[in-house]
Amino acid sequence: MNYDRDTAWKLLCEWTTNQNLRKHALAVEAAMRAHARRLSQDPEAWGIVGLLHDFDYERNPTVETHVWVGAKFLREQGWPEAWVRAIEGHAEYTGVPRDTDLARCLFAVDELTGFLVACALVRPDRAIANVPVDSVLKRMKEKAFARSVNREDIRRGAAEIGMPLEEHIAFVRDAMAAIAPELGLAGTN
Repeated sequence: MNYDRDTAWKLLCEWTTNQNLRKHALAVEAAMRAHARRLSQDPEAWGIVGLLHDFDYERNPTVETHVWVGAKFLREQGWPEAWVRAIEGHAEYTGVPRDTDLARCLFAVDELTGFLVACALVRPDRAIANVPVDSVLKRMKEKAFARSVNREDIRRGAAEIGMPLEEHIAFVRDAMAAIAPELGLAGTN
């Protein structure tokens, strides 16, 4: 079996039909690839981890099943253990330590990508590239905005990778902007 992006994309699509969940996976993939380049790591491997991190969520949306079912499946298929551990660690409730840069970066980008999408969608132009960091910080204080996004995880994620929050927001936004058409966030113009 090839543990490459094509195989990962097919697996994601087999388990996930919801287009928004697929777009979330693409956003996380882009952010992970950017962090891999920043840290002189393998962008392909890190991107695959980002792509697969929630592949089981649509079928297993509860804390009792999400991550656990997917991790078991990936292990049975022979996917690299470091990748599976990073995926397990992206959900705080698993208790799996984030003891690698791969795991820490996955945790750091997961909630933030979702929040950035929400911020882009309320802009008149719907362009991720035009989302100001100050606006994101302001929105983080609004409890009713993107209520399901855990702000503490966003803050903790930036701290775990050693990036100031403002810098991390801009970094992830820019990574997502590089694939804006795939995310449906290229703008209305």
